[in-house]
Amino acid sequence: MSKAMTMSDNARIVEVILYVENEAVSMTRIAELTGLSSTEVKAALKELKELSADLNRGLMLIEEDEQYLFAPCPDLYDRLRKSYGRKVDKRLSRAALETLSIVAYAQPITRKKIDKIRGVSSDTIVRILREREYIKVSGRDDSPGHPCLYSTTKKFLYEFNLKHITDLPKLSEIDRIRFEEEPEKQETDREEEEDE
Repeated sequence: MSKAMTMSDNARIVEVILYVENEAVSMTRIAELTGLSSTEVKAALKELKELSADLNRGLMLIEEDEQYLFAPCPDLYDRLRKSYGRKVDKRLSRAALETLSIVAYAQPITRKKIDKIRGVSSDTIVRILREREYIKVSGRDDSPGHPCLYSTTKKFLYEFNLKHITDLPKLSEIDRIRFEEEPEKQETDREEEEDE
């Protein structure tokens, strides 16, 4: 590698932190772990992103909700699909996968609507899915209390072998009915919904 392509010490340590953490990390957390200033962290992340692009590396630096992680470049998805595409299934419980599928098909969706579809409280599962970066808060509903609206993330798309959310398998008629309500019922629910 030529001198022009040599990484700075700051970029090297940030790269290692992202590798060791193996999940999305905020700039604040990176600064805490490395002892670097926010300006230094920002510069190191910029350097890593540019090097990944310039050298055509297999990993790319992704920013999601002001957090950073390495993920395979999109052009490699097909080659990785067979061996790694479904690894998420081994880490999430059946209830978590059910909740994740509800968010994926009905997004953006409030937690109360998720609870209504599942028939049980989803507080803990929603928190876990957010912590693992599979769903995120994408906005606020217009109903009283302005509850959070949840949507899936880029990490969800990658680990479920999806290039776009429109690539989700089609719902069966029974499942489709679970996600649909009559307009008047939706309006009633909207008026009653509150952000707990």
